[in-house]
Amino acid sequence: MDEGQKETLDTNAYNTQPLDQVTFELTTDEERLDTWLADTLKETSRSQIQKWIEKGLVTVNGNKVVNKTSLKKGDLVLVVFPKKEEPLNANPEKMDLDIIYEDRDIIVLNKPSGMVVHPSIGHKSHTLVNGLLAYCESLKDVGESFRPGIVHRIDKDTSGLLVVAKNSKSHSVLAKEIAKHNVIREYTAIVAGIITESSGTINAPIGRDQKNRLKRAVVKGGKEAITHFKVVERFNTATEVVCHLETGRTHQIRVHFDYIKHPILNDPMYNNDGKPKTEFGQYLHAGKLSFNHPITKEKMTFTAPLPKEFAVLLNSFNKR
Repeated sequence: MDEGQKETLDTNAYNTQPLDQVTFELTTDEERLDTWLADTLKETSRSQIQKWIEKGLVTVNGNKVVNKTSLKKGDLVLVVFPKKEEPLNANPEKMDLDIIYEDRDIIVLNKPSGMVVHPSIGHKSHTLVNGLLAYCESLKDVGESFRPGIVHRIDKDTSGLLVVAKNSKSHSVLAKEIAKHNVIREYTAIVAGIITESSGTINAPIGRDQKNRLKRAVVKGGKEAITHFKVVERFNTATEVVCHLETGRTHQIRVHFDYIKHPILNDPMYNNDGKPKTEFGQYLHAGKLSFNHPITKEKMTFTAPLPKEFAVLLNSFNKR
């Protein structure tokens, strides 16, 4: 279809030929946009349609919409189909991995700051998964092709512990345990400013930042997000804290401490104070991981020391 051309179709006649975009004219009242489109575009899942809506590929009467938008008779719904992309796959790459523990079912490792966990559109190689596949070939059959064995992630510039499943049974059990918040994750962070409380809980919902789609923010109607913290030590311009995640939202600790006006030092996304950033990234380290073994059910706890960059920074401060 030529750009700008509009075609009004009966919904029952959809998919008779490939189209770059299509406009539907509603003949009956419908309550919710994403549900109606999922029923109309038979070969497209509701979750995929929701992603299209979030990316602005769906409009109603020329206006941007959200998943819950209510439709009414006479509305024109325009869907612009994204170009199909080649499926992401991970290829083995030999690299040094800091393996903390391994048995026939799991691997626990310490990821360095600066390493992406799994391939994505912007990082198709040199990720942790590429190294894992070279280390353990059988991982290729566990989970999704672009992130085999992965059951949880930490950000590129966050260092620390991850557990990886070596078989489908372990993958399934660990994924369920994480969803139930039964996996304990503790992080050490160095944040800007002086936190006067000895401990606290940040309970603030997180969703996508409406001004920057790459960021997250505390937003009304966001997903529940709870972070508990304790102060380890106070310095003249910063505070070292230990954090325990009750939930696991994207960028949760980074967003929450930015929200309370104590952003993590050197965070290029949430502590944009105009000062030069080092290559190390944000001072956030996943130093403790505790869970029940997916097969034996044994309680397992692992720790990883802070990267040397933490000590260098902390030694540059004056204690209070």
